[in-house]
Amino acid sequence: MKRFFINLGLLIALAVALAIWVRLQWPVVLALVVLGALWMAFTRHGRQAASVTGVGISTLRQRLGSSAVIVIGIAGVVGVLVALLAMGEGYSETLRKTGNVDTAIVMRGASASEVMSVLDHDSIVQIVQTPGIARDAKGQPLASPELVVAANLPMKGGSADDEGSVQLRGVGDEAWAVRPQVKIIEGRRFNPGMRELDVGKGAAQQFAGLVPGHQVRLGSQLWTVVGVFASGDAMDSEVWGDANVVSDTYRRGSSRASVVAKLANPQAFDAFKAALAANPQLKVDTDTTLAYYAKQSEGMSTVIRIMGITVGLIMAIGAMFGALNTMFAAVATRAREIATLRAIGFRGLPVVVAVMLETMLLALLGGVIGGALAWLVFNGYGASTLAAGTVGKLSFELAVTSALLWTGLKWALAIGFVGGLFPAVRAARLPVTTALREL
Repeated sequence: MKRFFINLGLLIALAVALAIWVRLQWPVVLALVVLGALWMAFTRHGRQAASVTGVGISTLRQRLGSSAVIVIGIAGVVGVLVALLAMGEGYSETLRKTGNVDTAIVMRGASASEVMSVLDHDSIVQIVQTPGIARDAKGQPLASPELVVAANLPMKGGSADDEGSVQLRGVGDEAWAVRPQVKIIEGRRFNPGMRELDVGKGAAQQFAGLVPGHQVRLGSQLWTVVGVFASGDAMDSEVWGDANVVSDTYRRGSSRASVVAKLANPQAFDAFKAALAANPQLKVDTDTTLAYYAKQSEGMSTVIRIMGITVGLIMAIGAMFGALNTMFAAVATRAREIATLRAIGFRGLPVVVAVMLETMLLALLGGVIGGALAWLVFNGYGASTLAAGTVGKLSFELAVTSALLWTGLKWALAIGFVGGLFPAVRAARLPVTTALREL
């Protein structure tokens, strides 16, 4: 019964330690490493732990196959985890870069996104005249009424029937002014009143025929691609055309989905929003484009993160059992050696620390290899998915950030900690006389 409660307490302590560990920042971990090094350098038990660790590491070449199981297993866990989380990070980063604090987006009240919003002509006129909007050299408000519709186009590299959805944005000249990051990199801007298109470079990479001079069918009409633009954000996945022509093609009348306005300065947003809210003729929601696109990224990013953590946990359990099996075998092999050390005065704590350090060093090596492979293979890798709040695919690049690499290393060390703890405790509990008789 006593042994049961001891093991139960160990499991509870382990759960608490892991819960704390996953929240630690690298400066705290670095401080813990320094404290551990000082303990091993200046205390008797610490020097004993260092000696036992050195002996264990020196025998790794004799246990190369079993040690490689730990390293490869943990490298696989970290590589897959970091790659999946990099997908969510790249998706979120692309949407975050789309907005900023000095532009506002106005939609119909209670609309979660542009595709759900409809603003009539009278509302648009009042919105663009609201104080707080910046003005151009001619004194005209820098506000862009825009229409968003779904268009089907053939996928690049697919069959004739393999079509995907692209977001077609109907805009006017003001759209280029409120989004100065959007630059034409090939061809020219579309002419007002013409069935001409400018396509984002991300859309051009996904869909067939989106090259200047080529015609594509939107709705029941042929449109000519005249330019390619780049913005480095979600706009890269869109196709732009003249708002009035898009509206006529898709029978949307004079309505628009939203108004994107360039503010006089970031501080003008609160007054701008308050003025719209105080207008009894308007029922609209107003937000900065930074906040709007951040909200759009939350749902999909959360799904991708949950998926990554779930897959990582399943793989981590397998890697933990591999580490447990390997280290139990290593402890059994070194039973006489450990017993001899105990017999000449080494206490249980140095033995526990030594076994765990050996396992965590192997885990650290696996984490570094897995993180490095994830960065080399997946960082900057192009992907696309149906974006939340849109009617088209969003092109983005996977982003293996330093924070994700640190998360991967923490997972690796956590697996090593669990994989080494129970074999280490067994080694420390092993009676000296029993161990000496076993071999």
